Amino acid sequence: MIRLKAQLVTLDAAAPDEEPKRTITGVAVPWDTEAILSGGESVVFQKGSIADDPTSVKLLEYHDDTRVIGKVTALVSTDEGLMFEAKIAPTRAGDDALELLKMGALDSVSVGAMPVKFTTSAAGTMLVSEAKMLELSLVTVPAYAEAQILSVSASAAEEPEAQDAPTTTTTDSEEENMESEVHPIEAAAATHPIYAQAARPARMPSPAEYMAGILRGGEAAEAVKKQLRAAAPDVTTTGNDGFLPEVLLSPIYNNFQGRRPVVDACQVRAMPADGAVFRVPYVNVHNSVGQQANQLGTLTASTYAVASFDITKLTFGGYASVSEQIIDWSSPEIIGSMLDDMARVYAYETDNYAADQLLAGCSQSAVLTDPTSPAEWVSDIYDAASTILTNSNGNLPTHLFLSPNMFAALGKLVDTTGRPLLAPTAPMNAFGSQVPSGANGVGEAFGLRVIVDRGFAADTVIVGDPSGYQIWEQQKGAISIDAPSTLSRTIAFRGYFATKMVDATKFVKLT
Repeated sequence: MIRLKAQLVTLDAAAPDEEPKRTITGVAVPWDTEAILSGGESVVFQKGSIADDPTSVKLLEYHDDTRVIGKVTALVSTDEGLMFEAKIAPTRAGDDALELLKMGALDSVSVGAMPVKFTTSAAGTMLVSEAKMLELSLVTVPAYAEAQILSVSASAAEEPEAQDAPTTTTTDSEEENMESEVHPIEAAAATHPIYAQAARPARMPSPAEYMAGILRGGEAAEAVKKQLRAAAPDVTTTGNDGFLPEVLLSPIYNNFQGRRPVVDACQVRAMPADGAVFRVPYVNVHNSVGQQANQLGTLTASTYAVASFDITKLTFGGYASVSEQIIDWSSPEIIGSMLDDMARVYAYETDNYAADQLLAGCSQSAVLTDPTSPAEWVSDIYDAASTILTNSNGNLPTHLFLSPNMFAALGKLVDTTGRPLLAPTAPMNAFGSQVPSGANGVGEAFGLRVIVDRGFAADTVIVGDPSGYQIWEQQKGAISIDAPSTLSRTIAFRGYFATKMVDATKFVKLT
């Protein structure tokens, strides 16, 4: 959520013998600052994520590419954020915008950028490490409170005298209301790479922009509907009457968690772009070393060999069609929410596959007869550690993978006096510390990091070292295409995914 604060705008005029000035400067994007999107998602542009290259970066009004009023002439990356300088064209639209800037009616900007490289934090925030800046727009309400115009330089050739910018005063109550007002709005023109088409990526209008366009009516209303239609996701009117014709400004509740406990624990490796199958090398014959029998005696003969696994790429994804009617009639809220839900389900399905393949790849096993017995947990886990140490050439386990029911059984362990053995307060009798909350319900038990995943089959307990199980992925994101014959748009969300148990000696499952 973002608190908007008023900021003074200064105005400088050119001297009589100078060229007319029509420039503005300010902060385009503050680094490492979270902004809330209209769909409830959040985004953070990390320091240096946008290059300070103003080439082809246009100055627009309200992210409308039909309302070009100038060009960004300079970008400078500082410790706090990306600073900009832009020049306003001597057109009628530019003159109108300049007058609004001079009086302080326009004092904010909003960046339009296409993420190139980004990750998602455990809390669901998109962390953008590299993005291409497409445009900079003058707006009345920015996604970032810090994205303010710091100065305006303007003059006409026939009006060389300096003029002070009109200032406005506010009462204490008005200032307090301004400070407390919260606007969750779009942070960038193309936070989601779904709309990357040949012409340019479409951007969802923010709730404020949508409402303003509808209220103005006429061309403004048609323009915002066109923008909404170009960026629409997968939904039809059937089953969504609650969204029509009301405009919803608050985020839609979604309890589906798209976290990937197994994938995160084992870490994702970059998948090669070429070929349907790629190879992963491994050592299948180790060198031999022995004691020399006597001086000048022959040393032990040694052989070293490398083989490879063939890894086949798998495709995960889904698609749906959007009617033009729901694009025109629905709130912007449901559009962003549908895309967010697609990403969450994709994350779950790929993690569920990884969990199944991890369990299937465990060839070493032991029997956990009584999961309510602390003594048996201790005995079986140490036996598993001994097996891994012996069979995997000296490795020891680091993680304990559990299905939800075995996670609960482990957390319920008590000593002979009824005290929890995995209490979060870490008493003297504890085997570790575990809590039934957090991103994945993780903790530590018997010195192993606990990973609970709902993708595991019931009764799953795996002791192991995740380095023996490798995962590769190439997320393709979303793609969209219009279908004029049915007045609809089809979108798909997809990615390439593959797993391989490269060393089963590093895992023991307790059945």
